[in-house]
Amino acid sequence: MKRAVFLLTAFFALVMAANAQGLVVGAAMDNFSLPDTNGKTQTLADMKGKNGAVIIFVSAQCPVVRGYNARMNQIALDYAAKGINVIGINANATEAPALIKAHAEATYKFPVLIDKGSVVATRLGANVTPEVFYIDAKNVLLYHGAIDNDRAGNNAAGTEQFLRIAFDDSLAGKKITRTTSNAFGCGIRKTVE
Repeated sequence: MKRAVFLLTAFFALVMAANAQGLVVGAAMDNFSLPDTNGKTQTLADMKGKNGAVIIFVSAQCPVVRGYNARMNQIALDYAAKGINVIGINANATEAPALIKAHAEATYKFPVLIDKGSVVATRLGANVTPEVFYIDAKNVLLYHGAIDNDRAGNNAAGTEQFLRIAFDDSLAGKKITRTTSNAFGCGIRKTVE
């Protein structure tokens, strides 16, 4: 009996760990809908560009995100013309919608959605801000991780441009050589303690 309970417990631990991992590179992302900062419901299908989208989990309070704001805006400007749209998502339970809206309007050149309850963040396996998920036109995840390797987030682009390289390889029809990197930044507060 004890062995059966142990095996059942181990099985559920493995299932929970697999679910916590989120979306893996090569898998298709399901369409989702979330409200934007004005309360209007937006869908992934409507927001992505002809060549896909990158979802960036953002925060109004994270100092690492603040260090990346200019870079994220530049990426949005550089790749919108190439058919890749940037979509920001704020999934922090500790940040009020009014704060998220004010920050997004004052800071970003791309739309920000509010993931109340961190449903999309949990489904994707997002844990920090800024963490990115780059999908192609068919919603297949091509890259997941950090924007670049600048852990300080000090407004100076890192020496390895992970996200831009993934975009450029994909747009050129090449295989993306680095499909993952370790995302770093501030933890997403999925529940209020």
